[in-house]
Amino acid sequence: MDKPCYDFKSLAGSMGYLRTIIGYLDQLGWEPYASDHEDANAQYEINWKYADALTTADRYTFFKMMTSQVAKRFGAIATHMPKPFARLTGSGCHFHISLWDPEAKRNLFLDEADRRGLGLSELAYRFLGGVMSHARALAAVVAPTVNDYKRLSVGEFLTGATSGFTWTPAFVTYGDNNRTHMFRVPEPGRFESRLVSGAVNPYLGLAAFIGAGLDGIRRKLDPGEPNVGTNMYATSLEEMRRKGTALVPQSLPEALAALEEDPVIQEALGAELAPEFLKVKRQEWVRYHNTVSDWEIDRYLTLF
Repeated sequence: MDKPCYDFKSLAGSMGYLRTIIGYLDQLGWEPYASDHEDANAQYEINWKYADALTTADRYTFFKMMTSQVAKRFGAIATHMPKPFARLTGSGCHFHISLWDPEAKRNLFLDEADRRGLGLSELAYRFLGGVMSHARALAAVVAPTVNDYKRLSVGEFLTGATSGFTWTPAFVTYGDNNRTHMFRVPEPGRFESRLVSGAVNPYLGLAAFIGAGLDGIRRKLDPGEPNVGTNMYATSLEEMRRKGTALVPQSLPEALAALEEDPVIQEALGAELAPEFLKVKRQEWVRYHNTVSDWEIDRYLTLF
């Protein structure tokens, strides 16, 4: 179909698979509360109750293995690849972030009297200021593959999906319940990062986010006023450049260069792991760059 998003026919055809997955999540005690057809053909989203960072990383790692194994029973392949099809939306792993006092059972990111109107505390804004200031370096960690940057392409590609939008961020911005921002506040007391892809190593990604957020708290960084009611896809690159708004890295080497210049995110990864991560990812780019694709053959073989 022309616009496959939120399609009941597709959902109904995969109901057996989805019910099996949800059943296992129930048995595991993860408290799944929503599942639906997403934007692309055969693309589904499943949500379960939040937990602490380490538990969440464990669960997501197990979830990826479980979806793969269960899919085989239905003669299918389950993939969390960021951009498996050029004209369809990619797969994200959006981080929803809040900070809790376990003894008081209180969300420290919640402030119903927030003057900016989003329901976030000053502590939350400082954390948000930290992740925004390190966003380009964070991209290398939470969008760690060559394929990721085909999901995160800006300009004409933001509206190049079959359904109309890719629903990925173009600029390092935040705002209200608006999916065109890198950081969205869907409700008071938490914010979402839409930068993170299905290829993320959740342990590294969460460690990097925590490091960036703590840096924002230490330095009392302010993310500025939120962009409320603004469709970032309708904002030109030239306008955002005039405003000094940072752009999402457009390739793995660009993201790695940002990480290489960011000691805070490197420290969050660890003194031994950070240089090894950079080395391995640069090798990945070289291998990709030295592969001749079908697109190149179709375009150049008889042109010269």
